[in-house]
Amino acid sequence: QVQVVESGGGLVQPGGSLRLSCAASGSFFRLNTMGWYRQAPGKERELVAAIFSSASTNYADFVKGRFTISMYSPHMVYLQMNSLRPEDTAVYYCNAGIRETRWSNAMDYWGKGTLVTVSS
Repeated sequence: QVQVVESGGGLVQPGGSLRLSCAASGSFFRLNTMGWYRQAPGKERELVAAIFSSASTNYADFVKGRFTISMYSPHMVYLQMNSLRPEDTAVYYCNAGIRETRWSNAMDYWGKGTLVTVSS
């Protein structure tokens, strides 16, 4: 059974930094992508950053130059968040696009989320 688990959220002052971690575990054929999404109160979930099996990355415009996604082992990623702003406050969710077998299509697996609060 595939599991996706995040860690690293918390309270930080504006201008500060946090690093989120995410690990995908279980038995599966291939991990295609891992990414971070966020959802602020009253808003829809939105993509923050993603990294693909080719190591290419994709960032939302509102985090370019401030956040960095990186893969530090085959099934684990970091999201380094610098120069945090109050508007970055949200629950951050890790997403993994996984093929469970060589014959199956990729499916999305989600973590439970970790809260990031940027406030003085």
